[in-house]
Amino acid sequence: MSMDESPKDYSRVTSTSITETTTSVHVTALDGLVNVNSLFTIAVFVGLSLTTPNQRSLEPNSACDAGIDVARKLLVFEVVSFSFFLFSSLVAQGLKLAINLLNSKDVDEAFRAHINLKVLRLGMMGSAIGSVMGCLFLMLSMVNVIQIRLGMLSCGSKSAVHAVAALLVLVSSALIVYISTAIYAFLH
Repeated sequence: MSMDESPKDYSRVTSTSITETTTSVHVTALDGLVNVNSLFTIAVFVGLSLTTPNQRSLEPNSACDAGIDVARKLLVFEVVSFSFFLFSSLVAQGLKLAINLLNSKDVDEAFRAHINLKVLRLGMMGSAIGSVMGCLFLMLSMVNVIQIRLGMLSCGSKSAVHAVAALLVLVSSALIVYISTAIYAFLH
């Protein structure tokens, strides 16, 4: 290398290259969010298939069978859960559509776009909130599924209590990690 030539200066990063790199990461994150919401939506429909009236639980005491009010709550929680997952997925798909429409005409730059990062981050946070709310209502509906299948919690059915405890601990722990990560990413 001669004296005239200077080495490439990698310390300068333009806002355009930052936007293009982070947009690719955002598209990948949005894809993941839509895929996870799809799996949860399947769980919602499985729960909806369990809303049959006068169903006997596995508990030998018929007084521990869930009544129509538990089946009604299950149905309501499933519909609300589905609504939040659909909201989250539609916001994520809308953001992906905006990125692709604002995209360069060059096919090789499929994941690079100039988009307002504040709007993108706000949309991603809205989508994440929709997923969290969907998970909370799905968890509530699963508590009702457990009561329908294993007996009412008020009867003290050990298997129902253990199943609900495991559900609450694991899902709550996962949601705390997810929420913490989303807030950290939003603030940094």
